[in-house]
This record gives sequence, C-alpha cells and structure tokens, in this order.
Amino acid sequence: MNVIVCIKQVPDTTEVRIDPVTKNLVREGVKSIINPFDAYAIEEGVRLKEKFGGKVTAVTMGPPQAEMVLREAISLGCDDAILVSDRAFAGSDTLATGYTLSKAVAKIKDYDLIICGKQAIDGDTAQVGPGVAAMLDIPQITYVRKINDVKDGEITAERSTEEGYEVVQTKLPCLITVVKEINTPRLPSLKGKMKAKSAVIQAWKAVDIEAEPDRIGLKGSPTEVWKIFTPPARAQGQIFQGEAQASVDQLVDSLKGLLY
Repeated sequence: MNVIVCIKQVPDTTEVRIDPVTKNLVREGVKSIINPFDAYAIEEGVRLKEKFGGKVTAVTMGPPQAEMVLREAISLGCDDAILVSDRAFAGSDTLATGYTLSKAVAKIKDYDLIICGKQAIDGDTAQVGPGVAAMLDIPQITYVRKINDVKDGEITAERSTEEGYEVVQTKLPCLITVVKEINTPRLPSLKGKMKAKSAVIQAWKAVDIEAEPDRIGLKGSPTEVWKIFTPPARAQGQIFQGEAQASVDQLVDSLKGLLY
C-alpha cells in the first residue's frame, strides 16, 4: 500500500505574528513545528506500511525552511519527502493550497491512500484535506478515529461525529483526515534520525507540477483578510460571597440587571 501524507509546518503557537501590511502569517525567522494533527497522520501511514507493505511519502507546501518538517517525517518512518515550494505560492488560501497539493499528488500518481491531519492549528479551517480530495475527484472520509479494515480495494473506517461515530466504507484510492484519537505517535528512532539527516528532499516548483498561474498564490485565492485585531480582554468576573441562598439571590438580581 502506497500512502501519501500531507503535512504542514506551522508557527509555534507562542510565536505567531501577522504582517500588518500583507495580513499574512509571518513565517520567516519564526520558530516552527510540525502541525500536531499531522503527527497522527504520519503515524497512521507508517502503521499501514508496516502492516501491508509499500511506502509512505510525505508532502508539504511551504517556504524552503519547511524542509525541516519533512526530515522529521522521515525520522518518524516516512520513506520519501517532497517539498512543494515557490514564491508563486505565497499568500495561498485553502482553495489555492488544496489545488497546489492536488497537483503534487497527481504528479506522484502511484498512491492508494492520502492521509491528512484533521486541520492545521494556524488556520483551523479543516478545508485543505477535503479540497484536495475534491480536486482529485476521489472519495474522502473526514475525522477518522479508527481504520477498521483495508482489503479488496476498499477501506472501512470510523468517522467521529458530535453524537458518536459513523462506520464508513469507500473504494481506494481515497483521502482521509484523522483525529488524535486514532493513535499515539511514536518518537523518532536513532536510525530514523540518521536517515532523515542524509535524506535527499525533492523540491518541486509550480512549473514542475504544471500548476495554472491563476489558481495558485494570491491570484488563485478568493479569500481576503480585511481586518486583523486583538480580541478585547474579558471583563473581570463577579464573586458573590456569604450564605448560599443570599448568594443565589444576588446572582439572580445581577442577571436581571443585564436583561432589563
């Protein structure tokens, strides 16, 4: 089974900065990490390889420094890694990102399953994975918490919902997005670290994946950020002290004051 894992380099949540002019996240010079949900995608891909054979290819779109997360993916068990990087991709929203990744996957060609984390912590949209599936015209299962079976060209998985879960079966190739309940990611081994250090990372530009100029970067991004602001600080809470009944009465009077 050949698996493609789409991963993303994201700013450390304590280091997030936004360019006030372009209204894009500032990534250069900012400490970055592998998107936490993507670690579960990598682990699941490696487990499938260990069970069924084949290989796992990690793919990311980003600046040259995103090579770091690809080497981390290799240290965790991925076999190959591809960096899709071009200045023409700058400013891509989820639509343009999904298109770009779909073109990279189409260039790889030989795959049975694409795995993505359910969302990236910098955008929290959960749109890129489904977008890639739609552009490749393949089935998708989102929020997968468990893969029950893979056989006879089909996959059966449990999909998390607010009420519980659904059991979904579809044909391969397909794309799934995974939640953290699906597994516990392993730590990189010494052998994995050595392999990652010496690995040759393929780098593809827009021309290499035959991307249409009007569908990538800012040109291919219909989403616009009009305003960026810091949310106002929350008002200080009110504490009612004394006997329980007296405190309840004070609370009720206070709530009535807000309503009327």
